[in-house]
Amino acid sequence: MIKVGIVGGTGYTGVELMRLLAVHADVKLEVITSRSLDGTPVADVFPNLRGVIDLAFSAPSTDAYKNCDLVFFATPNAIAMTQAEEILESGIKLIDLAADFRIKDIPTWEQWYGTQHACPGLVEEAVYGLPEMNRDAIRSARLVANPGCYPTAVVLALLPLLANKLVDPKTIIADCKSGASGAGRNANTATLFCEVTESVNAYAVSGHRHLPEIRQVLQLVDANADLVFTPHLMPIIRGIHATVYADATFYADATGPADKLQQVFEDYYSDEIFVDVMPAGSHPQTRSVKGSNHCRIAVHYLERSNKIVILSVIDNLVKGAAGQAIQNMNLMFGIDEQSALQAPGMLP
Repeated sequence: MIKVGIVGGTGYTGVELMRLLAVHADVKLEVITSRSLDGTPVADVFPNLRGVIDLAFSAPSTDAYKNCDLVFFATPNAIAMTQAEEILESGIKLIDLAADFRIKDIPTWEQWYGTQHACPGLVEEAVYGLPEMNRDAIRSARLVANPGCYPTAVVLALLPLLANKLVDPKTIIADCKSGASGAGRNANTATLFCEVTESVNAYAVSGHRHLPEIRQVLQLVDANADLVFTPHLMPIIRGIHATVYADATFYADATGPADKLQQVFEDYYSDEIFVDVMPAGSHPQTRSVKGSNHCRIAVHYLERSNKIVILSVIDNLVKGAAGQAIQNMNLMFGIDEQSALQAPGMLP
């Protein structure tokens, strides 16, 4: 039985971790922390967990995790890095769902996150937790940097194309839409119901924190990869829809594999249980992955403009956060990768 702690259990990512781990046959939740709700039963805050989790929140401290085999940090950025060294030295594994260990170049991280990194020595050791790229490294890791939600959707859309050199890596455009839960649970005027509903808006056009993360990961596959990334806020609770464009490196009337794009994707993800390549001509919907750990992908070729368009949808709280973190935990402890993650999407 894996003894698990959750640091920062009051946000949407924290409650999603609890919801999924509560039915994990190989996990025992030991501690769930919240400084502001110390002593408050978890089920009093999240009634969906009544009769499922009987723990109360406790104040965060390294002593509180001493009986854990693994700790999830579902905290804001720049929190996990302040405790990581002590936790790892205690023999406890750590998965950070924030961005503290995702970006390998420390000056780049400090530029985008506006603070000095507290433990730069651990950044190189941290394994980027995208199983479809780093499964073997995750298995032996003690520190995993869980990917961001936008990067997960965008990178999975592009991996088969970059690996097979089917697109010009300098022409990538990622036009992405996210539900309001991606902004977190704290009070914020911009994400109030009356502000979000019946409206769509772009944000961070001049630069989003996930941009250097996406660029870093894509350049591991093709050193020349770069992109324009524009996020949008949608009037939905959960879900990310990434529409990714790039110029093809072949023409439909030449000997290139224009008619084989579908097969390229199907072959690339043939052994990936959580990536669903849909039939040719499909248009995946965010609601089809709501509550699930799946990424659904469809690939289209536009002959007139010689462009490839990839549609990629995930639940930002599951495959984009808590579900992928549990997938990583399963790999780290050598258990079935699908444990606690088998549920299909919820409709309606």
